[in-house]
Amino acid sequence: MKHPLVAILATVTAVAACSSGGPRGDSNVGRLIGRVVPFMGDTASRASHSAGQLCGVAGLQGKPVAPITSATNGCGVAAPVQVTHVDGVKLSQPATLDCPTATALHRWVTEAMRPALGRASASVTELRVPAHYVCRTRNHRAGARISEHGKGRAIDISAILLANGETITVAGDWSDSKYSRALREMHTNACGIFGTTLGPGSDGMHENHFHYDTAQYRGGPYCR
Repeated sequence: MKHPLVAILATVTAVAACSSGGPRGDSNVGRLIGRVVPFMGDTASRASHSAGQLCGVAGLQGKPVAPITSATNGCGVAAPVQVTHVDGVKLSQPATLDCPTATALHRWVTEAMRPALGRASASVTELRVPAHYVCRTRNHRAGARISEHGKGRAIDISAILLANGETITVAGDWSDSKYSRALREMHTNACGIFGTTLGPGSDGMHENHFHYDTAQYRGGPYCR
């Protein structure tokens, strides 16, 4: 009979060997084509409430929610979170996303939106979000592929609200407004943060909002 300590050491060694073959945090994981790339962490990783973090990102607030399944092939989110605030900015409705997309949204707010708005960025109170997770086809077209919205990998933004009561809208301020340049700059700089960026002039379906998603393409980001 083996000594108990020997048995314990053997078990630990076996577990360690199995663990070494698990997912790695390299770029190949994020660049899989044509499938949902789930966040590989557990619930504790998705939400560190004691640190005021979601998905391990300071400034992302919300909570993890149960996995989303669907009878529709292609829809669902393996490890969703519900985002309520990004860098202190409230979302008009909690957005259900996967962690890579929530993290990209945080990057867009801090690296694209705020720099584009300059001094006005300090007074941003809310982002108007008309759509996040919803199981549907692209542009609601029958027979089309499932939208990235149906995978928790997309968010639409239609307006930015300021503390002084002003509302900067994609529909009303894109072409002729004191905020036109800022809107165009933040949209341009979303390219690369997200895999797909669509806005006014892109395809006729995004004249009143920005569509951002984290789909990955072999040829690089698709930005219009």
